Amino acid sequence: MSEEILINVTPQEIRVATVENGVLQEVQIERSRSKGLLGNIYKGQVARVLPGMQAAFVDIGLERAGFLHAADVIHSGQDPNVLPRMVGEGIASNGNGHGNHQPIDELLRDGQQIVVQVIKDPLGSKGARLTTHITLPARFLVYMPYVRHIGVSTRIESAEERARLKEILEAQVPEDETGGYIIRTLAEGASAEDLARDIRFLKKLWTGIQTRISESGAPAEVHQDLNLAMRTMRDVISEDIQKVRIDSRETYQTAIHFAERLIPEVLEGIELYTGERPLFELYSVEDEIARALERKVPLKSGGYLVIDQTEALTTVDVNTGGFVGKRNLEETILKTNLEAAQAIARQLRLRNLGGIIIVDFIDMQDEEHKRRVHRALEKALARDRVRTTLTQISALGLIEMTRKRSRESLARVLCEPCPYCSGRGIMKTAQTLCYEIFREIMREFRAYPAEKFMVMASKRVVETLMDDENAGLAALEEFIQRPIVLQVEPDYTQEQFDIILM
Repeated sequence: MSEEILINVTPQEIRVATVENGVLQEVQIERSRSKGLLGNIYKGQVARVLPGMQAAFVDIGLERAGFLHAADVIHSGQDPNVLPRMVGEGIASNGNGHGNHQPIDELLRDGQQIVVQVIKDPLGSKGARLTTHITLPARFLVYMPYVRHIGVSTRIESAEERARLKEILEAQVPEDETGGYIIRTLAEGASAEDLARDIRFLKKLWTGIQTRISESGAPAEVHQDLNLAMRTMRDVISEDIQKVRIDSRETYQTAIHFAERLIPEVLEGIELYTGERPLFELYSVEDEIARALERKVPLKSGGYLVIDQTEALTTVDVNTGGFVGKRNLEETILKTNLEAAQAIARQLRLRNLGGIIIVDFIDMQDEEHKRRVHRALEKALARDRVRTTLTQISALGLIEMTRKRSRESLARVLCEPCPYCSGRGIMKTAQTLCYEIFREIMREFRAYPAEKFMVMASKRVVETLMDDENAGLAALEEFIQRPIVLQVEPDYTQEQFDIILM
């Protein structure tokens, strides 16, 4: 399977697309104004302990306090200067709700200072989900400074390889080592020197964090994870990736430096894209993103999916549509459901849908057909880097599944509730429209001669261009050496705009 990574970088945002056999499978977006918090470490202060919820709210210096469940408060190996009293004996949590069983009011108190890490970004009206089980990822290892344990990713299936890696790591970790490690999936086939290099990097990183912890007052950020482009280099890029195309020279040089130090085997596959056409347009990624915001997903057979995302869960409904088949009804239903299983796995990745997901397949009478559809969905989900679990098909033709949610979905990043329909629909934000206008001006500048450009858009989009995005607008004018004139069109909806060449 041919797999490529496309990295599009502008001053306002970083976008990363995963393309398999020419088809977009996944897209991630990180904006400089609303950068994700996942993996960041804070020295916080307990704002309120809630015995009834077995949780606490922790002030980490953000708009909303973070949420810390008792199960995510670990037995204290933490710096006693940061955690004034020992939190009780318990099991280190992995953030999934399994861990310490002591009452929260025995573990924490109001005003207490504590070191926490974000394990789930703020979603909607909820604050960030926190844990005291600090983990620091490198290329092949994850370091756990407060837990004496060595584990291996369950995605490394070979028992011999798991044993080999664990033996190498155990030989390099001193017996008096206070922390522990998890061997990541990417470590499959790694050498002793690869693991040793990660250990040295992680120790140095943790020493720096400890210094900032001791020198900072609460609340304070003591560690920020890498940006999206470099996280992709660390967590995703492997020898299985044929190409990594980057359209920013600065990011390309950083990626090359990163690869030289940590993954020299992929250096030949990293390319700087300098073509005239925008990188995402060349691979039709922009069109796929637009389609990923729609409810209806057509299938090649003529059937279709309807995807609805709500606060509590996401539903996927499978329909035969205009597909009537060539043999009988049961064969028609089976073919549609098998095709839908592949499409559903792709859409979950592409839209970054998480939490509880209910899939309503077309009812099947044959038990073997049900098993085939379940296996097809299970196999399609196996390529997903995000952990998923699913049940068998119920008597009603439903599959209940969960997909780990740590960041907002694609629709929640790009869109906002529509004021014209009382929040029942969504539309692109003014910020998103501004960036689309920037890209459209660049495309037309490269394609057509013009003395200046006029942007005709709604009042809100023009105001955003003049205020929040005025620096980006000025930088674009300087780059193309052409003036850009803004004109408000009162009759335009927020998503409407025109670029006039003058």
